[in-house]
Amino acid sequence: MALRELKVCLLGDTGVGKSSIVWRFVEDSFDPNINPTIGASFMTKTVQYQNELHKFLIWDTAGQERFRALAPMYYRGSAAAIIVYDITKEETFSTLKNWVKELRQHGPPNIVVAIAGNKCDLNDVREVMEKDAKDYADSIHAIFVETSAKNAININELFIEISRRIPSTDTNPATSGKGFKLRRQPSVTKRSCC
Repeated sequence: MALRELKVCLLGDTGVGKSSIVWRFVEDSFDPNINPTIGASFMTKTVQYQNELHKFLIWDTAGQERFRALAPMYYRGSAAAIIVYDITKEETFSTLKNWVKELRQHGPPNIVVAIAGNKCDLNDVREVMEKDAKDYADSIHAIFVETSAKNAININELFIEISRRIPSTDTNPATSGKGFKLRRQPSVTKRSCC
C-alpha cells in the first residue's frame, strides 16, 4: 500500500480551537485548559484512505498577531490548509477571510482549503450562522464543516474530506507528468452539531 505524506497547516485566530482539533484528531482527547501555541506545533497521524496510507504532517500555527508573519513558512508546500473560526465569535470569521486571501496570494496554487467552524457544541451562543459560512466556503470552492473538538464532532470527517480532495497520484507512466485537471466540488455537509 502506497504511503503519501500530506502537509496540512491550521490557521486562524488565537483561541478558536486549532490545537484542540489537532489533539482530537491525533490523540482522540480534549483538554479544556490547553495552552496557546507558541510559534507552531507539529504532530502526525497516518490513516488509510482507499488504497493509500495518508500520513498527515500537521502544523498547528499560533493565532496571536505577533506570530502571524511566521505563517507562510508553515503553509508553503502544504497540500491543505484548515482555516478555523469560532462560531461564537463573529470577528474570528471575519479574520478567516484575510487568511484565505493571503493563502490565495502566497500559498501553493493547488492547496486544498478547508473551513472549520469550531465549537459547534456552543450553538446557543452562536454568532456565525452556518449558512453564511457554508455560502462563503462554496464561493471559494473550499471544504466546509462545523466541528466540536470537545465533543468529537466532524473532526475525522474533516480530514477524510481533505484526503478525498487531494489529487490522486498517477502511477501510469504514459500520462505522468501531465498534471491533473481541477474540478469544482461542492462543499460537504456533515453531521449537524446541535
